[in-house]
Amino acid sequence: MTDAPAPCPQEWIDLAHRLADIARPIARQYFRTPLSIIAKQDDSPVTIADRSIEAAMREEIEKTFPGHGILGEEHGSVRLDAEAVWVLDPIDGTKAFVTGMPSFGTLIACCVAGRPVLGIIDQPIQEERWLGAAGRVSTYNGAEIAVAGRETLAESVLYATGPEMFVGTPEEARFARLRDAMRFTRYSGDCYAYGLLAAGHVDLVVEAQLQPYDYCALAPVIEGAGGTITDWDGKPLSIESDGRVVAAGSTALHRAALECLSA
Repeated sequence: MTDAPAPCPQEWIDLAHRLADIARPIARQYFRTPLSIIAKQDDSPVTIADRSIEAAMREEIEKTFPGHGILGEEHGSVRLDAEAVWVLDPIDGTKAFVTGMPSFGTLIACCVAGRPVLGIIDQPIQEERWLGAAGRVSTYNGAEIAVAGRETLAESVLYATGPEMFVGTPEEARFARLRDAMRFTRYSGDCYAYGLLAAGHVDLVVEAQLQPYDYCALAPVIEGAGGTITDWDGKPLSIESDGRVVAAGSTALHRAALECLSA
């Protein structure tokens, strides 16, 4: 079993909040604009929002911690061998964003030795913010939160962004087996579903084909609320993970999900 990470420095937490504060007005500027239903392209509003948010966040990181690394969805990576690496997804849930659904979010993570130690899920339209940091209890808009703690698949609710992420993959039949064992399953939500899990409203989120900027911020939020989040093999998430994620509101439920997902 891996050692628990050291407590996250307060200065990093302060910066993460500033980054989320920087992102909010930019996302609001482009949300539900007349052209926001256009699919993501170089000149579409969602791309402008993505790139503008990430550029502004990167500028603040460079100003505050010029020795830290950055891995972003829109503007690439720098200094990935640094002590701390910030992982940024300016708009997680592009399809939600372009269709006017306020379930997208800005994801901000900081990793040490590849492992996430700090994460923010920020929903800028509804002004909702989840914070997770090593050594602290996760919070929702400043108030401490906890997972629901249900332990069996039959009494639990499963979320996934969409069934299409499993279609035609080796994981398709395995996910279907899990889906059929649940109380019920809902789709969509993107990062928002993980915030709901941390706050005790959802029990399980299972996904595949994710990138580091999709999942790094989620891990500290889930873990700090008492939940468990790993890859499908039960290994802790890192920048190098394969993009398959299982997040659960209890260790028993996590174990049951992994067993159901086993090949």
